[in-house]
Parts: sequence; structure tokens; C-alpha cells
Amino acid sequence: MASEINETREKPRNFLEEIIEESIANGVTEIQTRFPPEPNGYLHIGHAKSICINFGLAKKYGGKCNLRFDDTNPVKEDVEYVDSIKRDIHWLGFDWALERYASDYFDQLYEWAIVLIRKGLAYVDDQTQEQIRENRGTVSEPGKPSPWRDRSVEENLDLFQRMKAGEFPDGSKVLRAKIDMAHPNMLFRDPIMYRIIHAEHHRTGNKWCIYPMYDYAHGQSDSIEHVTHSICTLEFDVHRPLYDWFIQALGIFPSHQYEFARLNLTYTLMSKRRLLKLVQEGAVMGWDDPRMPTICALRRKGYTPASVRNFAEMVGVAKRDNVIDLAKLEYCVREDLNKVAERRMAVLNPLKVTVTNYPEGKTELFTAVNNPEDEAAGTRQVPFSRVIYIERDDFMENPPKKFFRLQPGGEVRLRYSYLIKCEEVVKDAQGNITELRCTYDPMSGNGSSSDGRRVKGVIHWVSAQDALEAEIRLFNPLFTKENPDDVEEGQTWEDNLNPESMVKIKGYLEPSLRDIPVGQAVQFERVGYFCPDTDSTPDHLVFNRTVTLKDSWAKINK
Repeated sequence: MASEINETREKPRNFLEEIIEESIANGVTEIQTRFPPEPNGYLHIGHAKSICINFGLAKKYGGKCNLRFDDTNPVKEDVEYVDSIKRDIHWLGFDWALERYASDYFDQLYEWAIVLIRKGLAYVDDQTQEQIRENRGTVSEPGKPSPWRDRSVEENLDLFQRMKAGEFPDGSKVLRAKIDMAHPNMLFRDPIMYRIIHAEHHRTGNKWCIYPMYDYAHGQSDSIEHVTHSICTLEFDVHRPLYDWFIQALGIFPSHQYEFARLNLTYTLMSKRRLLKLVQEGAVMGWDDPRMPTICALRRKGYTPASVRNFAEMVGVAKRDNVIDLAKLEYCVREDLNKVAERRMAVLNPLKVTVTNYPEGKTELFTAVNNPEDEAAGTRQVPFSRVIYIERDDFMENPPKKFFRLQPGGEVRLRYSYLIKCEEVVKDAQGNITELRCTYDPMSGNGSSSDGRRVKGVIHWVSAQDALEAEIRLFNPLFTKENPDDVEEGQTWEDNLNPESMVKIKGYLEPSLRDIPVGQAVQFERVGYFCPDTDSTPDHLVFNRTVTLKDSWAKINK
């Protein structure tokens, strides 16, 4: 009875759900959210959490979620990033109501800036960036007003229009909000609204040479789209009062901002600047290198959209920043792949086995189950021949007790196939084992035996003559420390890069693995989950390890 109650009990609401339900109770009829990435890089797992929250909440409450690109800095933005962001969102299983760009609103934002100038709430400042920074003051000391703070409305209008017309060079003037140079919130000390950038924009071309700052553009863009719940990460909580100030000063639709804790993972960096440095310096193969935390890297590594969504659900929505164990993410992909991934056999550390009493030149096919968790996945045929490869770890010459795999004089079941018995161990001049000579029980195919005997050990194998040779990439965490910033004096985070983050080995695969699509993970039985890499070709197969079979997260939770 108790278990039935637990199964039907609703999951507790998170604080964002409580806020939305309160809004609905207070008369909000349509929930509108948005996901607002800047198209200056590739999305990472932290963005995936934000995507799941914004799109998920809109879906749960019958609302809509827009995709809006914050394209206010033409120097750093590119169509390549726009396309990759859209691809990543679709891959995660979401679609947007409207595709919008901050640049769609440049005319309206400019007109609203004129309104603020006319109200005496904005002015053109001729100070340099350095002077503005120096005069902003500190947390304990008020800032110093600009010498141009008290320009007349007429002069400010004239200068701002001339800024728009391209009359002034980069960095020579900015438009600032006129608020309070002594405000305890440093962001209120006359924040910059517009700066001059003579650069071609990926959508508007050369129409504009003045571009709005994030703090000015963001809230107004939300307002234009009638966003009811502008959900962002915790570092923007200090920006919220300024978000509200602009909306109130302009008297426009009152969008509201709410913050949740950003995602931090062990052994992982989320900084776009640092990730870009890794790419530019060749420390990784690119933005989609499977060691990177980007969504495209997870896809290349063999992660499923469901596993990423489940991870976002598992870590939940919190108000305080915390660090999530990487093992949780691995647990989620392992759980999902266990249900959906087909099984195959592959040997990564081969030991040759000759079945001496099996006819030379003969090959037979055995039926193998594709997925014991999914009967609909069907079966496949696996070839068996006189010479096979087994994992070197599946044989011990002098085994301890309870070692049920192959040993001299011992017998094991070859998965889906025969019982074999080790009769002889062949070694080279240095004493290394190079081959096992075994015999098989001809009556033991398909799980039977000649006399009804059973063995405890079952091992995987591949037929040597039919095996596909492949490059196997074994991925480990990119950093050696849980916190990559944990460094000794004189070191940097780059000193914590893991030299063993990618290990390449040669493996031997059953023939059916030639036909697995790039990015689709399969389970190498008893080894782990792997998928064909984008580098893979018919002549040179390359497989990435998605995740091991070892469930370290479950052990942590015991």
C-alpha cells in the first residue's frame, strides 16, 4: 500500500513552478518564456539545463517559449553559431514558438533610447572605457560623475543621432543611463546603453554602427515579446533591479526576471572563453570533441537527448549554486542506453584462441539477442570459426578463487555459442601468453551441453577471420581534478589537463558493427557503451566510448 502511495504521489514543485502557478492564480493567462543565447559559441551542458527549464515550463503550463538570439555584438557573433544552437535545441527534443533576434528590435530600442534622453535619463559620454571604469568607484566608495553627465537634452539627442550616423570612431562615445553614481548596486552607476562598433552584423549588415548593451537590450526584448517569466542563471540576480528600472522608466510591458542556480560539473569547465582557448590551442579536436561539455560533443560521444533531459530533471532547479558530480550525468546516459542500445560483441584487448577440434575452414552463424531489455529489437547472426579473439582479462593462468572465466583446464561458455575448455597455453620467448588452444563441446551450442553440465563463466568473443578492425577512443575526464581551478601557486587551470583524457587502442568488432550509424550508441557486451565517430569511414572504423558499464554513481549513493 505504501509503495502504491509513493508511486502516485506528485513530485514536489520547484520554486519556479510555484512562481508560475502564483502568476496564473493572479490572472496571467498565457505563460511566455524564452531561451536567449548569444551566438558567439557552442552550447554546453549548462545551457542544456536552461533549455530544459525554459521550454519545459512553457510546455507544462500550456505556454510558449521563444528562441531569441542576443546578437548585439557583431564582432563575436557568427551564423555558424546560430545554426549550431538551433540544431542542438532540436536534438534535445524542443521547438520554439518564435525565432527572434535582438537585432529585430534595433529600431525600437533606438527609439526607446531617444525617449530616455528626452526624459533626462540618458546622456552621451565622451570618456574612454578606462576612464569610465576608474570613475565608477568601488563597493565602499561612490563613483565620480562624468564631465559630460549634465549635457542638455538637445545636445545628447544631436550627438546620439550622429553616433548612429557613423560620424564618430569606435570607443569615442557611449550612451549611458543617468541613474545614480553613488548607488550601492554598481550596475546602477550610469550603465552603458550603447557603444560604437563599426563592424558588419551577421543579419543587419552595415545598417548600424551603434549596438545596445545586454542590460539595455535584454529586458526590453523580453517586454516586446510579452515574456511573463524571464528565467536566467543566478549570476544575473544583481542585474534584475536594472532590468526593472529600464522597463519602468519606459512604461512598457512589465516582464519579470527570475534566477536559478547555474550548472557546475566536476572535472569540467563551462567558461566559453576557456573552452575556446582549448580549441584554438589544439588541446582538443574541436568544439565537438567528446571530452568537451558542449551539446554537440555529447551527441558525438553517443549521449541520447533523453539522457540529457533526464539529467536536467535529476539535478533539479535550485536557488544556490552547487557542483554536480559528473557521475550523475554518466548514470543518466547509462540508464537510458541500457534500455535502448543494441548489444554487440567487441574485443578491445585481444587474446587469440584456437579451437583445435573445430573443423578448419568452417563458419557457422549463431543467433544473438540485440537487446534483452527490448524484445522488439530482435536478433542478429554472429559468425563463429576455428580462431577467435577473447579479452585478455578473461584468462588467468593462476587464477584466485571465484575466478569463473577461462583458466588452464577450465571451461567457459562463449556468449550465444559453445562451451570451450583451455587445453594449452602458448607463450613467446619472453613468457608472454600469445595464444590459447582450446577444445569445444560440439553438443553445447545455444546454451546446451553434451551431458547437461553448466558453467558459471560466460565471456564474449569475435571470430578472427570475420572481425572488423577499428580504432577505439577511450575517453576520460578532461581534467585530473574535480575542480580544474584547484592549482598550486604559479600554476593555471591548464596544468590540470588530463594527458590520459583520450586513449586510442585497436579493437576487433563483430561484422554487424559496420552498419551502425554515426552517433548511435551500442553496448559492447561486458565492456561499455560505444558509438561510431564522425571520423569513421568504411576503410577506417572509429568508435568512441560513451560511458563504461561501471555504475560509479550508484556506488556513491550506497
